[in-house]
Amino acid sequence: MTADASPRQYERLIGQNGRSVVLMDAPPETCGSQSRFVDIATHLKSLNLASPEVLEWDDPKGLMIISDLGQHDFAKYLSAAPTDEPNLYSAAVNVLRTVQSTPPPIGLTEMTPDVGADMVSVAFEWAATDQSKDLATEITASLRNLLQEIDHDARVLSLRDFHAENLIWRPTNHGNWRVGLLDFQDAFIAHPTYDLASLLRDARRDVDPAMLASLLTQLAGEDGNVADFKRAFHVMAVQRNLRILGIFHRLAQQDGKTGYLSLAPRVWAHLQTDLAMPDLADLGHLVQRALGPKGAQS
Repeated sequence: MTADASPRQYERLIGQNGRSVVLMDAPPETCGSQSRFVDIATHLKSLNLASPEVLEWDDPKGLMIISDLGQHDFAKYLSAAPTDEPNLYSAAVNVLRTVQSTPPPIGLTEMTPDVGADMVSVAFEWAATDQSKDLATEITASLRNLLQEIDHDARVLSLRDFHAENLIWRPTNHGNWRVGLLDFQDAFIAHPTYDLASLLRDARRDVDPAMLASLLTQLAGEDGNVADFKRAFHVMAVQRNLRILGIFHRLAQQDGKTGYLSLAPRVWAHLQTDLAMPDLADLGHLVQRALGPKGAQS
């Protein structure tokens, strides 16, 4: 099976009866313990969500067998049925509403303004031109101020890598069980719009931008302030994609995974879209000076 950006590897094992399970190989020396994955999977199951069941686990060896949620992630399914995109993405936001309806598990990192600003330093280490790295302090300070302006009481569990290739579409099920959840071991606590930014500003596929308004309203719910959610969405999207841009360049330069650079132009385009918001324009000029055009190179 296709691996992610981490050293984890996955294999689908199929028995003689046709039943399949998934083997996760996560070497402890590079991936650490997978106890967080187990904890979050258990929490999601308590919310009646479709997370994998841990069937066998050898933490010291980094091996785990989990239930197989299905073979068609959102991206694969929509490549054959593109008109179903609004239905799938609305179902994903319903899952987010359920995730965010209860207090998050204890012991998770919280994306405070300081943490969120520090997380983008990877962009200036790997994607900035040498003469522009001195702008990093100014950019992170600006981003920190923007993050401080977002409602800090709105802190929920964020699955963090909530995008089309980590969501399994299971149309024969009902309700939230139609959406299988993967790759949530890096979950933390963040603003409710963080995972929506992950979903709609996808580095690996183009998402219809017209869905943003309706999905923001759906996520905010009857009691939410959609205008506040919209502003938070754009800030979260900028924070997330600055970090992703740096990670992609690091993977290419440090690990030889140059294929990730083919995704950089889409990430850069997402940044331009969100930085075009009036109250983000000043930050946008700084980002352009620091990262463009190197940051967008494939």
